[in-house]
Amino acid sequence: MASAALVAAGLVLAGIAGVADSAEVELRAPDAFADIGDGNARSKALFTEMGKVIESPRCMNCHPRTDRPTQHEGLAHTPPVLRGPDGRGVAGLECSTCHGAENVTFPDGKGSIPGHEDWHLAPRSMGWQGLDLSAICAQIKDPERNGGRSMADLVHHNAEDTLVGWAWNPGIGRMPAPGSQQLFGELTRAWIASGAACPDPLAN
Repeated sequence: MASAALVAAGLVLAGIAGVADSAEVELRAPDAFADIGDGNARSKALFTEMGKVIESPRCMNCHPRTDRPTQHEGLAHTPPVLRGPDGRGVAGLECSTCHGAENVTFPDGKGSIPGHEDWHLAPRSMGWQGLDLSAICAQIKDPERNGGRSMADLVHHNAEDTLVGWAWNPGIGRMPAPGSQQLFGELTRAWIASGAACPDPLAN
């Protein structure tokens, strides 16, 4: 797997320029919203804070609404790949062709190819790119679109799933998602406990 990833390295070098200059975004803990007296407003604020993670490239890249993932800071994936029947690519160009069980650093140490033992795209029903947080929130809560997950399942997914956790360990050349997976899980619990309200839709 490592050798396949290194062969692909030259195809993605251009996408990592400037990543180190990206500003870090603070992710606030649930108690930062404790002074919002209205429970519905507090719940909306908690999900908006979760949105700092959800809308980061580390998550958005693997939640396309098309059959094409993106990479780095939202660039077109190189080489061009397709979702395939199960989100793991098409025959002859599966995700595992380049993505091994762990991140692989380029020989020059200036970038890397992501890795996880089960690298794959989110299902099309969980495509987020181009949606505002209100629409993403409604989608996340809908068992018919979120893979049949209950609210408890959502907490587990956000707080403990190791592929989700990759977002905070994305390898050299990529900014991690804001905060930590633990904090993201805490925000998810607090959001659900406060009523799981969704932010208002963006005005057109």
